[in-house]
Amino acid sequence: MADTFNYRIDHHGSLVRPAGLARDDADAVEAAVQDVVAYQRKLRSTVVTDGDFPREDFRSAVFDAVSGFRRTGETGADGLSRWVAKALPKANGPLLADWAGRLTDLTVIAPKASLPSPAYLAATTFQPGLGLSSARELGEALAEIIQAEIALLVSQGVRLIQLNNPLLLGRIATDPAATGPGALSFEDALAVEASAVRLDERPEGVRIGVCPGWSAPAAVDRSAVERLYAEVPADRWVLPFHQGSEAELDLVRALPEDRDVCLGVVDATVAELEDIDTVMARIDAVGEFKDLEDAAVSPSRGFADVASGPLLSAEEQRRKLVLVETIARYCWGNEF
Repeated sequence: MADTFNYRIDHHGSLVRPAGLARDDADAVEAAVQDVVAYQRKLRSTVVTDGDFPREDFRSAVFDAVSGFRRTGETGADGLSRWVAKALPKANGPLLADWAGRLTDLTVIAPKASLPSPAYLAATTFQPGLGLSSARELGEALAEIIQAEIALLVSQGVRLIQLNNPLLLGRIATDPAATGPGALSFEDALAVEASAVRLDERPEGVRIGVCPGWSAPAAVDRSAVERLYAEVPADRWVLPFHQGSEAELDLVRALPEDRDVCLGVVDATVAELEDIDTVMARIDAVGEFKDLEDAAVSPSRGFADVASGPLLSAEEQRRKLVLVETIARYCWGNEF
């Protein structure tokens, strides 16, 4: 896409929160968001988010503003509190649009918003016997809510929207990950995601992206990944690219020519900085079959998808983001 360069230095959205930040202190959160916007501008990111500072975790945009869910009190191995759907979800107002409007007032850099995908939420919150007929029914209801929010975000000036589904890459492995009783089938997941990202009209420069997971599987089923890209009409695919594996290359090889790719070139889970020559060699390999004019770079995932569990320190995060910016300039010069 011709205007991909507008968003070439990207990140997933969640950043390390300031120590002691209380989400119920509106003034403190407002000040922290203003500071993190200035921080991103100083790092020369080409997108700006609120760092997820107002939220408990990367799903909270939905759980905070949509009725029909109940917290169970359990915590999963991923550090996320478990929620279940007890009724069809209903939005009680905007999910992120209010914060997005504030971002547009704080900076001229493109505001970005990240949301949990409806298929991910349906797969992880559906529980038989609680009043819903199927995970597909739940997913379709969530897709309507997410699609309406995307349209609202675009009207508020957001230009890059990312839906996160950490489960999808496990479904396109040559040995697909096992799914629990509440999980969607692969077919249902594709249908739900597809209905969420469709937007009939959008201003110039708007991109709707999907992140299908934080790490590539050991090997990719080519027919499954081609089906993923064909059936979910996202403009941009945000893909892990920090391991140097053949599976990561296969994920990009299968991408249709008319889709953007954002390569997660630095590992957001380890403090050690990547060797630039190694990263550039990996990107050069992509250039053998993908036009790098339709590419961007980012960390592999968010730095604090759970507010209470940042993956790195604030200083380690800064070094990683500076490295992403440096890699972008190695790739494309100063054309931002």
